[in-house]
Amino acid sequence: MASPEDDYLIRPDPLDPRLTERVKGIDQTGAAIETSVTVERALTIFLNSQEIVTAMTIGDHPEYLALGYLLNQNMLKVDDVVTGVDYDEELFVVVVRTKRKTNYEKKLKKKVQTSGCAQGTAFGDLMEALENVTLPAAELRTSWLYTLTHKINTTPSLYLEAGAIHGCVLAVEDRPLVYMEDVGRHNAVDKIAGWMFKYKVGAADKIFYTTGRLTSEMVIKTVRMGIPILISRSGFTAWGVELARQAGLTLVGRAKGRRFVALAGTERIVFDGDPKSIGDEPPRLARKSSLAEESAAGEGLGPRGAGP
Repeated sequence: MASPEDDYLIRPDPLDPRLTERVKGIDQTGAAIETSVTVERALTIFLNSQEIVTAMTIGDHPEYLALGYLLNQNMLKVDDVVTGVDYDEELFVVVVRTKRKTNYEKKLKKKVQTSGCAQGTAFGDLMEALENVTLPAAELRTSWLYTLTHKINTTPSLYLEAGAIHGCVLAVEDRPLVYMEDVGRHNAVDKIAGWMFKYKVGAADKIFYTTGRLTSEMVIKTVRMGIPILISRSGFTAWGVELARQAGLTLVGRAKGRRFVALAGTERIVFDGDPKSIGDEPPRLARKSSLAEESAAGEGLGPRGAGP
């Protein structure tokens, strides 16, 4: 839900009771604790009458996830006429219906294992998205980068509340517009792709931010969406860098506080921000990854106890 005080059109709602559960356990000292854990559900996606995939997801925005998944698997075309998106909340099934007749039986048999968590496979030829691609001209000002990452990292989210989740953000300059989260980073990407498809949102002036690794599939999906700049707080894979250079995508990783590393498309970067004026990222914004970390936070030693 968006706030009138910011630019978000969609933002996380960490207080949504459907998305987390409180679970009791013990910490490394044997002391009783209670912590928030992220809920995941199995969502089955159909394209017309054909079952395509069952994806593990937190369950918000299922229609956007279905549309984006089909787009990024090249099963739904950008010029397709979607006649309906039907979601059954009880069965947790989404059916996307198109005017064009579809049959992807052969393509479904060709699966390529990927590094994507909570999704696991991509269908068809992964390189198809990079053929004859020309990404739009754009620029990335470092002042935008510093402001954007600060806004994203301080936005209330499941990422900060419960961990075990990835976030992706669609932005313009230093303004985050759509912030999606999910147990798999590719699900979060697909939700944004589906939102852009439904509302016919242009990509030429957009920046894409992810909390996840900059892998080959993340690069390919960003290129498929037509977005010229991809930023992450995490690191790179060699193939991800190679494909970004091939596609002319600006690839920025390890973006935390004043620090970042750009390994592709560096000609788009305008150095107008002073790194010395930017502080290091506070420890409380680090990913919550363990009960030990949360226990330490309760004593003022970890991410959630490291200051306001």
